[in-house]
Amino acid sequence: MKTKTIFNEAPAKPKVNVITLGCSKNIYDSEVLMGQLRSGNMDVVHESGQVGKNDIVVINTCGFIDNAKQESIDTILQYSELKERGKVGKVIVTGCLSERYKPELEAEITNVDAYFGTNDLQNLLASVGVNYRHELVGERMLTTPSHYAYFKIAEGCNRPCSFCAIPLMRGKHVSTPMEDLVKQASLLAASGTKELILIAQDLTYYGLDTYGKRNLDELLRRLSDVAGIDWIRLQYAYPSGFPLEILDVMNERENICKYLDMPLQHISDPMLKSMRRGITKQKTIDLVNTIRDKVPGIALRTTLICGYPGETEQDFNEMRDWVEMSRFDRLGCFTYSHEEKTHAHQLVDDVPEEVKEKRVEEIMQVQQEISYEINQEKIGQIVKVLIDRQEGGFLAGRTEFDSPEVDNEVLIDASKQYATPGTFVQVQIGRAEDFDLYGQIVK
Repeated sequence: MKTKTIFNEAPAKPKVNVITLGCSKNIYDSEVLMGQLRSGNMDVVHESGQVGKNDIVVINTCGFIDNAKQESIDTILQYSELKERGKVGKVIVTGCLSERYKPELEAEITNVDAYFGTNDLQNLLASVGVNYRHELVGERMLTTPSHYAYFKIAEGCNRPCSFCAIPLMRGKHVSTPMEDLVKQASLLAASGTKELILIAQDLTYYGLDTYGKRNLDELLRRLSDVAGIDWIRLQYAYPSGFPLEILDVMNERENICKYLDMPLQHISDPMLKSMRRGITKQKTIDLVNTIRDKVPGIALRTTLICGYPGETEQDFNEMRDWVEMSRFDRLGCFTYSHEEKTHAHQLVDDVPEEVKEKRVEEIMQVQQEISYEINQEKIGQIVKVLIDRQEGGFLAGRTEFDSPEVDNEVLIDASKQYATPGTFVQVQIGRAEDFDLYGQIVK
């Protein structure tokens, strides 16, 4: 729900209001930016509804697909208009859209004070009179509830996926040194963070550039040893070259969630080849089966694309049938977006938009039925739940099989029971819907 903007006409100390659009990687980047601003004695807020006429608004944009780009442009226009009317002091734009389209944005939206790319943090800080402090590496101003944090272990991507513009905006893969990550995790744990959600464009590539080998398994062991971290969750794994040794670590360590987010994008061999995914249908099926065999009970989340250039009814039906067969615990599906300067942009975007949307709806209907059936099997079970918040008469929490914002929640009647957000409780499931579980605390 959008917060109503209130204009403060009285003189006040300028503050920096950071607006974050897009994915969890952007959330992380905004948190690092705000930590640096705060160290420079700036008054910093995140997505505040109050805007003063002397305030600085920093918009951290997304440039991934059409809808995200449009939202970013609309937000820039909104605040540039407020600046025009004297309602805010400065407007600064950063992030992926600015990295990718800086010349076009400078030409079209001229009253923005400055545009910065994804790796321009030091220059952005200098533009508002703050010096970048190297000793603050790992320190952030969390925008999530303090008990969980997105934890970026690498920047950029070396994968050649034909549809993806991320390498254009984020550059080549660069792993963060393990020692720095352990230090960051320790700082977070000391401030009350209990769950680390590991993110990168590709987690499974971690270490290849720095250590000469895939080193995610060693990183997981070292993070698992950090006192106070109860859950470590893996998001954004890549199937081609998947390091199976991380599954051994998942079995060894109780605080590594039996959860894996692995976007597979499609299953038809012609589509996988054109998408340049480096994997076939059979190898994908074999990998999913191996993961499930090695880690019984693991929750698998995936993401699919409908309407990629050349996708026939046969290709789509093959993917839908595979979704029915595979019974993923969690699944998201998106329409293909024809992105400039990607390899796929050379192809004809020949699937009509209405067909793309119809195919997404069909996949999600299949997944809704699967999710309902899986959830029904959980009725009567007692599960460990991390309470996130109280909202709308319910305590809302998650199991180890659910990531914030995108997955199922466990709902508890707050008029009958209470638990402090950030604590773990045991909950017996009494009722289940398509994407939510209902239960009561038993201890």
